[in-house]
Amino acid sequence: MTREEKATVIQDLTTQLGENSIIYLADISGMDAGTTSDLRRACFKANIKLAVVKNTLLAKAMEASEKEFGELPEVLKGNTSLMFSEVGNAPAKLIKNFRKKSNKPLLKGAFVEEAIYVGDETLDALVNIKSKEEMIGEIIGLLQSPAKNVISGLKSGGGKLAGILKTLSEK
Repeated sequence: MTREEKATVIQDLTTQLGENSIIYLADISGMDAGTTSDLRRACFKANIKLAVVKNTLLAKAMEASEKEFGELPEVLKGNTSLMFSEVGNAPAKLIKNFRKKSNKPLLKGAFVEEAIYVGDETLDALVNIKSKEEMIGEIIGLLQSPAKNVISGLKSGGGKLAGILKTLSEK
């Protein structure tokens, strides 16, 4: 690979790192062709982009990026594959599900909405991350609950002011 080709690859990686807020680093080495093909197919179905990269080029792209990757450059040893996703826990769920059949891929680390996760032991924590939509749904549900209590209290008070006040004071 020429110096110009390396510079182009670094620039492309830097752009991808800048455009994505959910980045997983995984080790898929040692997987046979069939298993690798199954992983790529699963990534495609889950809308996860999978790319194998050279560690030195990825480290330079991370350095050139405006994001702070913390300890992630330190895990760039051996084979590294990048996983980009729109949903924070999608790659973690895919890895966990895929490992029911195989011992790979191994999670090296992840950058999820500016939070850094290092090591395969963080996989369960990443699986439990909620998306923005899930969090908004939970917040709306929590906010609706007190309003429903007040409305039911007003209805059960019989429409009389004393009954309404008594019901509301009990709640």
